[in-house]
Amino acid sequence: MTVVSVDKNTEALSLTVVAEFDAGVQRVWKIWEDPRQLERWWGAPTVPATFETHDFTPGGKAAYYMTVPDGTKAHGWWQFTSINAPDHLEFDYGFADDQGTPMGEHGAAHATVKLEPIGDRTRMTMSTRFDSEEQLQMMSDMGMEEGLREAIGQVDALLAEPANASRQ
Repeated sequence: MTVVSVDKNTEALSLTVVAEFDAGVQRVWKIWEDPRQLERWWGAPTVPATFETHDFTPGGKAAYYMTVPDGTKAHGWWQFTSINAPDHLEFDYGFADDQGTPMGEHGAAHATVKLEPIGDRTRMTMSTRFDSEEQLQMMSDMGMEEGLREAIGQVDALLAEPANASRQ
């Protein structure tokens, strides 16, 4: 099983997902670094993501949308705050309007991604810290935990391909 644990901590205002993959750290890093690979797993299988921009540098931004089954597009933004290839990434993120401009009504969250070798495999720990308990609960109510499980569940198939494979 790819996802090892999901821990929602209301005191720490965090949601942490731990997953393990049958690939080395460098290969797992590519699924974050390459927007074409990122959009093949970021989002549940029925809610695929399309990254319009992905400036993967400290201070850089990403803009994307997720297409829900009825065709509606939900936009989001990331701002990379720390990138230490190949094992540490941090970014702020939130919802955006259709022009990619952050919308403040839901607030922003901060994600930290750590990749660790475990033999010839990789453990990925993705922790999200929220601004308030209300924000954490709202994201839970929107299905964030299950969405992350489904999204990360798609990574194994992607990792089975060569690191430079493009979208079919």
